[in-house]
Amino acid sequence: MKHKARLLADRFKTLLARWPQVECISLNEAADSDTLDPYFALILDVYHSGEIPPPDKRREVYGPDVRFFESSGQGSKDRFLIGSLPVRFEFKPLEKIEELVSIAGSRQDSLWLIKDAGTYGYYRLVQGELLFSRTGWIGRIRERLLALDDVFWNQMRDASQSKMEHYLSDLGAALMHDDDFHYLISSALFIKSACLTLFCINRRFEPSHRGYYRQAVELPVVPESFRAQLETFIKEGPELTMERKYALAQLLAKGIIALGIQA
Repeated sequence: MKHKARLLADRFKTLLARWPQVECISLNEAADSDTLDPYFALILDVYHSGEIPPPDKRREVYGPDVRFFESSGQGSKDRFLIGSLPVRFEFKPLEKIEELVSIAGSRQDSLWLIKDAGTYGYYRLVQGELLFSRTGWIGRIRERLLALDDVFWNQMRDASQSKMEHYLSDLGAALMHDDDFHYLISSALFIKSACLTLFCINRRFEPSHRGYYRQAVELPVVPESFRAQLETFIKEGPELTMERKYALAQLLAKGIIALGIQA
């Protein structure tokens, strides 16, 4: 991380940690990019119990150099600029996190509640760089998430694989109708659900969309020729017709379906 970004992270960590309701603060990996990279953002996940100050009070605390401040998600997400650097805070109540982790670990009859949301929320809990921890709560949460068993991973894999097969069918239908728009949408949803299925097979939580490709091709268990097939699928060119991409999608899906959950 660039020195400027580190100083900014430390500044806001110190400010936010003063609120007794704040249990811990973690830094999203988007801050690892160069500050000139369009993907760069300083994103802090702020886990808290009880009520935190309202958006207008938070704006005052952040400092006089804050520009273009806005709060959304019923006041749970703040975003603004410091100079040209984008900053985002997401405030997450502990009781909600406890519920989500309980669903994954011990209330698996309720997994349908989170299947559509995927596993990115868990990824942020486990992978975020810890800047502040008041009691060690986050360490216990991470231990529970890293100990999830085959019941969780199989059910999440079944959900994502079912979506993959659904979007594969949509690709075929769009091809028959020569529907470029539906084909484009179905292609994106197919490849996302295919990668998500592979993350589940490998017992990995899914990263942000920016990290999908890099992390998917580095997974230890993937179908033979997966990387080459994926790279071909996402390319554009006159030789990559809708028919060829559909045939490639069928090969990708077939290879993924043949894989088993890893121990």
